[in-house]
Amino acid sequence: MTATAAEQHDPALRGAHAQRWLILGVICLAQLTVLLDNTVLNVAIPSLTDELHASTADVQWMINAYSLVQSGLLLSAGSASDRYGRKKMLTAGLALFGVGSLAAGLAQSSGQLIAARAGMGVGGALLITTTLAVVVQIFDDTERVKAIGIWSTVSSLGFAAGPLIGGAMLNHFWWGAIFLVNIPVAAVGLIAVLRLVPESKNPSGDRPDLAGALLSTLGMTAVVYAIISGPEHGWDSGRVLLTAFAGVAVLTGFVLWELHVPHPMLDMHFFRDQRFTGAVAGAVLVAFGMTGSLFLLTQHLQFVLGYEPLEAGLRTAPLALTVVVLNLTGLGARLVPRMGTPATIATGMCLLSAGLAAIALLGGHGYGGMLLGLVVMGAGIALAMPAMANAIMSAIPPERAGVGAGVNGTLAEFGNGLGVAVLGAVLNSRFAALVPGAVGTASLPAALAVADGPGVRADVTDAFASGLETSQLVGAAAVLAGGLLAAALLRRAERARTD
Repeated sequence: MTATAAEQHDPALRGAHAQRWLILGVICLAQLTVLLDNTVLNVAIPSLTDELHASTADVQWMINAYSLVQSGLLLSAGSASDRYGRKKMLTAGLALFGVGSLAAGLAQSSGQLIAARAGMGVGGALLITTTLAVVVQIFDDTERVKAIGIWSTVSSLGFAAGPLIGGAMLNHFWWGAIFLVNIPVAAVGLIAVLRLVPESKNPSGDRPDLAGALLSTLGMTAVVYAIISGPEHGWDSGRVLLTAFAGVAVLTGFVLWELHVPHPMLDMHFFRDQRFTGAVAGAVLVAFGMTGSLFLLTQHLQFVLGYEPLEAGLRTAPLALTVVVLNLTGLGARLVPRMGTPATIATGMCLLSAGLAAIALLGGHGYGGMLLGLVVMGAGIALAMPAMANAIMSAIPPERAGVGAGVNGTLAEFGNGLGVAVLGAVLNSRFAALVPGAVGTASLPAALAVADGPGVRADVTDAFASGLETSQLVGAAAVLAGGLLAAALLRRAERARTD
């Protein structure tokens, strides 16, 4: 049998790589670099609010500038890694991410930090797509689900370690140190990638679709801007409505462009496969619930319950540690063949939704109910995430693994940004509706600073806690609806293949 052109240039396509488990360790280290930055910022919200005089909207943009740039470039980065070499893109991503982290750590204003975070998103886009693409290339079908499960476990470790590392550093250093910690991790990852990771590419792959990347980034940014600015300017204001309309129009233009361009960033024909569409819906909602919840939880723990940054980081850790423990036992990988992908994803999403609801209803005035919710959320994520990543990658040809990884990463980052924007907007709207009229509502610290007397301050804190509860319940409803939709589409796709 004659090898395909892609196989001739990419030996990994012909079978499992001999050093695959060592390479997986290197890949996971590179992935950890990005994921630390996704969560480390959350525990710094009070410090940023105080030292940079950042409003709640500013903090949302500090988080979302990274997510939006990353999600807008991920698909083009996936195409570039397929065509020009996954090792090259992984190396470039680590270098860019390290430089961006240095700029963020030295920022002197909210605007500078937002710009630096956007720059870090470029490096993050190259990293996220390439890590999963390399995993898919070096493992065969018999080990791929297990390898993706380990890859997801490292994602959860980054999710857990970010708040812990950030909290520990904030106890001894200024807030900029939480970004500088990325630099040694990036340096070690860069050396390991250069020495161990084999080059793989598909020279006949599509050229990166830069116009599509620009359209998708502008469209998503406009939509998120409208969501974030809605509570401040009013949902019926001309600024919000015009921005939302522009965002939808640009995203519509993106879809039309992708349907007609010879080498699309996102092949819209993928959506004809209901496995792909179902997994897409679930992936967005898992990221939505997980990141939006952490954004809210760290504020609740510090602003409402009065914990220090390290204490807050320790109290969010059970979510990620539950995911790590369950993934290391291989629970998700064992359940997929027994229960099937649809049932596994549905079960995981229902648990994630139940955990969010438990935090909202039981965690308002103490940590016990919050701990229960975090553990239940972690169990749901451990079941749903590996099954969804495998479903997405299985619906895409192996020679387009970079594009597939880009799709998976784009959905996760867009879900991250959407979770922070939507749940943050719900929080701000509820807070503004309940807080006494004489108190400013740009942020909780600002409102408390001008509150007149302990009674008013108590009302302000209660209003913020009510906003957090409402936001968590909105997140729980969205995750539950998305999980049921994803399971239904995946079930229908399985039946169609067997008919």
